[in-house]
Amino acid sequence: MSFLFDLLRNAFLGMLQLLWFGKRKISNSLSIYIKTNTGSTLSVELDPKWDIKNLKEIVAPRMGMAPENIKIIFAGKELHNSTIIEECDLGQQSILHAVRTPNRMPNKRQSTASLIEESTSETSDVNDSGSKPMNETLMDLPLDESDQHNLPAEEQQENRAHFYVYCSAPCKDVKMGKLRVKCVRCGSGAVTVDKDPQCWPDVLQPRRITVHCENDFCPVAANTLSEETESQVTYARFYFKCAKHPSLGENDEAVPLYLIKPNLSNVPCLACTDVRETVLVFPCEAGHVTCLDCFREYCTVRLHERRFEFDTSEGYYTLPCPAGCTNSFIREVHHFHLLDKEQYERYQRFSTEEYVLRAGGLLCPRPNCGMGIIPPPMKDDEECRRIQCISGCGYVFCRICLQGFHLGECELSTSEPSTSVFSSKHYSVDPLKADEAKWDEATKRTIQVSTKPCPKCRTPTEKAGGCMHMVCTRAGCDYQWCWVCQTGWTRECMGNHWFA
Repeated sequence: MSFLFDLLRNAFLGMLQLLWFGKRKISNSLSIYIKTNTGSTLSVELDPKWDIKNLKEIVAPRMGMAPENIKIIFAGKELHNSTIIEECDLGQQSILHAVRTPNRMPNKRQSTASLIEESTSETSDVNDSGSKPMNETLMDLPLDESDQHNLPAEEQQENRAHFYVYCSAPCKDVKMGKLRVKCVRCGSGAVTVDKDPQCWPDVLQPRRITVHCENDFCPVAANTLSEETESQVTYARFYFKCAKHPSLGENDEAVPLYLIKPNLSNVPCLACTDVRETVLVFPCEAGHVTCLDCFREYCTVRLHERRFEFDTSEGYYTLPCPAGCTNSFIREVHHFHLLDKEQYERYQRFSTEEYVLRAGGLLCPRPNCGMGIIPPPMKDDEECRRIQCISGCGYVFCRICLQGFHLGECELSTSEPSTSVFSSKHYSVDPLKADEAKWDEATKRTIQVSTKPCPKCRTPTEKAGGCMHMVCTRAGCDYQWCWVCQTGWTRECMGNHWFA
């Protein structure tokens, strides 16, 4: 009987809500998705000026329940009925979670009249446990637990938390970010955190903060046998989203740049001494601060000089604090996306080359290639000296002198004298580009690219059509060799790549 009464009551309330909201105009439409704890997804158009109570009244008929039996969860918090939607910092196509509250069984002595009175009463104060999402309550997170900010309450309200991320798609740039949270077991965002994160380790490291998951399909909920096990422990997995483009779903994540922080304490830059709103804090014991412009300049100069350092403990090609502090390497290399696209690509190339060289590898010496090669261990035989750039240009060279592969001893190459590089504010010379701007050097590079040396006499030979069987034209040499293998011509070469 009570089931039939609840069904009639919900239908009656749903009709009233449809009539009421059908007369209201939405001045600034916000398109969001509502995910229920039963697995369904609802699309809703909202006015940012509405409150959560209005949202519940819209969603309730589509969920087949009364508004007071719904909890709205966002960013790890249950939202209070009085919370204004625009205060939640929602973007287009953001996701809210609507979950069913535990059913309250009516007392047998309770009269039908009292049930009707309860169904028509105001519900704005029912959700006393609701609160604002983490984006509204969190301050800037300190780098470790020992560095807590104790700012006055007035200043905390003025300075909302700002996080910075690298958005790989679609922005492909450093942007403002939003902190979000999931259940580590089921991946659902329908969770309420037991406490807010207080520092970056709480966000970046696992099993730091527990949550209560409201997803019916969560393994914790599935294994629940009684009310005593309903609060079985599960942990939070924090992640970040880009705030500058519409949400692409719960799998839309960005890399947190935890060293970039809002300058709440007005600390001056260690280089230019200006006080900027946004700064980068180096992970040294002193926590030296630099503005983003000076950080870009610092990276650019070190990049041009090829003076980035290799962090052997973590395997990163990175930079330390410019003040010379120990243990100050930047370990999240996505911070270098503050450089422009060309500079970041150069950083990646240098990083790869450094890794290959430290692993005992070689870089293909042919111009415009530079492919990294990890050769087998060195032996005494001549065959081991022969290296081929298989994944790159296919060039075959000697691992000792880095010239085209040859028979016999290596020839000593004379090194060119070093020259100083001029640099000023209005005219600067990139030392890496200076080598490419030599008139005679350009001719040498053309010869290197278009020819291969005879393995016996090292005479540059250009292949102008025909098969791979080469005969050296130098007087007194007449060595027959394979253009592909750069070794003596054999029947195996004839069978495998005579006309390859």
